[in-house]
Amino acid sequence: MSVTPKSPAVLQVRDLACERDGRRLFEGLDFSLDAGGAIQIKGSNGAGKTTLLRTLIGSTSDFNGEILWRNSPFPKGLRAMRESLLYIGHRGGVRGGLTPLENLTWYGATETSAMEALDRVDLFGFEGALCSSLSAGQNRRVALARLFLPLSPCLWILDEPLTALDVTGVAALEKQMADHLACGGSLLLTSHQPLNLPGLDFVDLSDYAVEESFNDMGGEHVFN
Repeated sequence: MSVTPKSPAVLQVRDLACERDGRRLFEGLDFSLDAGGAIQIKGSNGAGKTTLLRTLIGSTSDFNGEILWRNSPFPKGLRAMRESLLYIGHRGGVRGGLTPLENLTWYGATETSAMEALDRVDLFGFEGALCSSLSAGQNRRVALARLFLPLSPCLWILDEPLTALDVTGVAALEKQMADHLACGGSLLLTSHQPLNLPGLDFVDLSDYAVEESFNDMGGEHVFN
């Protein structure tokens, strides 16, 4: 009887420590993200959630430890990962001087698929308005419309995707996330709001925080 070997994790983090402005935020972080898996990064404000995501996409290099994409370590793995990555950060990558339709076609969508995606995020009728004239919630939906385009990359990394969404928008996004996972895609996200997503795992950066003490004599911070 033969046993099919388990596929390697899509994304692996080993003994990771990240810094911001010379301050170590967390250390000893380990987790693995599988195909079809979803992980929510938790932690208080300032814990390093956004820093972690920016580290994983290669926007910052202030880290120690190992990051691997399909068993290939960075930086080689990073180059390969970016070909399969859809990242949406706080600003969403929306250009205010373009319309929602133009924003999506700038990312390579056809006009037909862009219109369908905008309809899915309840922006039908706003496709020709400048994004600078739209509300924060509408601009968030322009960014998230990229998740509704066909042939979406297999790895989604999303920083607070539920921000400024109403109940209907949250429900539509949760369904799209679930469909993405069911098709073998992977998801890594931060959120201060609870998600209704089956099989969602959690990584709490508070468990890896670096304790900080203050030296009263010299006024120096010491990281233990």
